[in-house]
Amino acid sequence: MCGVQALEMSTGKIPFLEAVNGSDVLLPCTYASCIGIKDLYFKWEFNDNGTMLKVIDSVIPTDHVEPSTINIYRERVDFVGSSKTNNLSIVLWNVTFEDAGEYTCFGKNPKEKDKNHSAIFTLYVVDELRVVDNTLTIIIVSCVGGFIALLVIFMLLKNFTLFVLAKIEEKNKECLVSSSGIDNTENGLSGSKTTPKPTPKKA
Repeated sequence: MCGVQALEMSTGKIPFLEAVNGSDVLLPCTYASCIGIKDLYFKWEFNDNGTMLKVIDSVIPTDHVEPSTINIYRERVDFVGSSKTNNLSIVLWNVTFEDAGEYTCFGKNPKEKDKNHSAIFTLYVVDELRVVDNTLTIIIVSCVGGFIALLVIFMLLKNFTLFVLAKIEEKNKECLVSSSGIDNTENGLSGSKTTPKPTPKKA
């Protein structure tokens, strides 16, 4: 069954990107429709301080049919999508700081009575990519690993100590039983009857 929106636009699970000034950037966008499309109108727009500037637009006649004409309104932009894979992605070549901002991938399917759908992708442009400091992570992982190792050693020592104590206790019991048997034999309590001495007669 179709969802609330028959046409869905998506700019990916992570709808933002940090790119280095002068690099080439892919702005992803895909669409999906459970009722199919007919003359799907799509466009990319750039939010220039509140003013929406058109970057590219076109019309896809029907499912898996490529648009006949792609209209590009901005320099250093190429359409790299394909209706065969429901892909409306574009590439920005040699990005500058002026290219940073929000880009909206917009779609309108006449089969839905011209309902509008869109998804936003945010581009950040920097001089150089930040190096992530993993020192704290390494320290935490090392501490946790050391604690686990100490815990394992403690458990091994505990088990070994209990094993030794059990053996010592078992040995002591054997010694007590052996010593008790010797004492009983010396005291005439080994189980044999002793012959009573005769009482001397009175003269």
